[in-house]
Amino acid sequence: MTPLEIAGAAIEGLAALVFFAVPVAGVEVQLIVLWLAAAMVFTTLWLGVPQWRGFALGWGALFGKRQDPGAPGGVSQFQALSTALASTVGLGNIAGVAVAVATGGPGAIFWMVVIGVFAMGLKCAEVTLGLMFREELVDGRVVGGPAVTLMRGLASIGLPRAGRRLARLHAVFMIVGCMSLFQVNQAEVQAASAFGFSAPGLFGMGFAVLVAAVLLGSIGWIGRVTGRLVPAMCLLYVAACLTVIFANAGAVPAALVRIVTQAFEPMAVAGGAVGVFVIGMRRAVYSSEAGIGTAVVAHAQARTREPASEGMVALVEPFIDTVVICTLSGLTLVVTGLYLEPLTGVAMTSAALATVIPGAPAILAVVVFLFAYSTVLANGFYAAEAFQFLTRHSRWHEQGFKLAYCAALPLGALLEPGQILDLVDSAFFLMAVPNVIGIYLLARPLRREVNGFFARHRGAPVLEERV
Repeated sequence: MTPLEIAGAAIEGLAALVFFAVPVAGVEVQLIVLWLAAAMVFTTLWLGVPQWRGFALGWGALFGKRQDPGAPGGVSQFQALSTALASTVGLGNIAGVAVAVATGGPGAIFWMVVIGVFAMGLKCAEVTLGLMFREELVDGRVVGGPAVTLMRGLASIGLPRAGRRLARLHAVFMIVGCMSLFQVNQAEVQAASAFGFSAPGLFGMGFAVLVAAVLLGSIGWIGRVTGRLVPAMCLLYVAACLTVIFANAGAVPAALVRIVTQAFEPMAVAGGAVGVFVIGMRRAVYSSEAGIGTAVVAHAQARTREPASEGMVALVEPFIDTVVICTLSGLTLVVTGLYLEPLTGVAMTSAALATVIPGAPAILAVVVFLFAYSTVLANGFYAAEAFQFLTRHSRWHEQGFKLAYCAALPLGALLEPGQILDLVDSAFFLMAVPNVIGIYLLARPLRREVNGFFARHRGAPVLEERV
């Protein structure tokens, strides 16, 4: 076999391992999804439902309550959340939800929200650990993320060798999994469809230049850009969805009833109620990225002395991404009835918006571009941090890797999605394996930190430690 054939076989084998699926009520569900869903339930129960205990505290910290300007970190807690949302809020909120509703019916939206709520607990856990074990370098910079958590956290409980191995594994997966070629590809496709723009090479190079203009700056600059861009793009998309929903206000009550009843109908599409649950669970897991660990890199930069404070901010992330935005996407499709049409992905969402909003494809093209751009920015920062973890943290390594990352982006507009995307997707979800193992192993110190935070800040009920 030639080296190319060997590489292709390795990619196919890796993709088969990651996306190995078992049939559940007639629906194929990947084991990696079950792995993440189990971690969501565990962290929610182990931490005493932080979604309820810490939601208000998270919003308070997000908007500057108990702000500590002298705390270590490169960005505010709001900017850290915006950078993390830049990665999670993306094409999955538009195309992925459309696929879920088309496949599983309106009932998939109900289960998507339920799993999204559980994802808030897992996001809180991994980010709190990330802040507990982040490291401040001699030059004052703060570094953190799953690799740092695994190395320093497991060493603190007497497992230094396992920590180093799992950390390196996660860092390698992050570098490969954060190559955002698919986002560039989809932005180019939507622009070509909406505006008749058909110059993929030029589009790819222009996209790369715009990314480099921000990515080559510091985390402070990235945080300032995402702090403005993410709220703007979210509000634009939410406003478009609400316009359609309000225009079909008379259909909303029936749509909500349909969403709830079809979630439990034994004869619903896609293998009945269990099948619809699986579809909703799969979409919520993919959308929130809880358990993957990427967002921890951004949140680790937040200026705070209390790790659990940023954990409470982080649990707001799946709420915005999955509970709010994905739900509005799904409801837009249901009230317009477009989920019954033979359309897929972005085309279905575009058609639903076009029933009320003139020029909806052009608006959606702008939204897709902003979603793709923000995702590429965040992923470029994540990959650069992982690369520096494997080598050493220096400005030369950081800037050199970011330049190489930007130089590779035009390939996304030129290449057809194929084996390279299989490799990226496989590495992306493989990050969940070492990351979740670390959460389980560090569950006790994690719980002590969260309980201590609640006890200090509002006398919330503290769960007793179990021997």
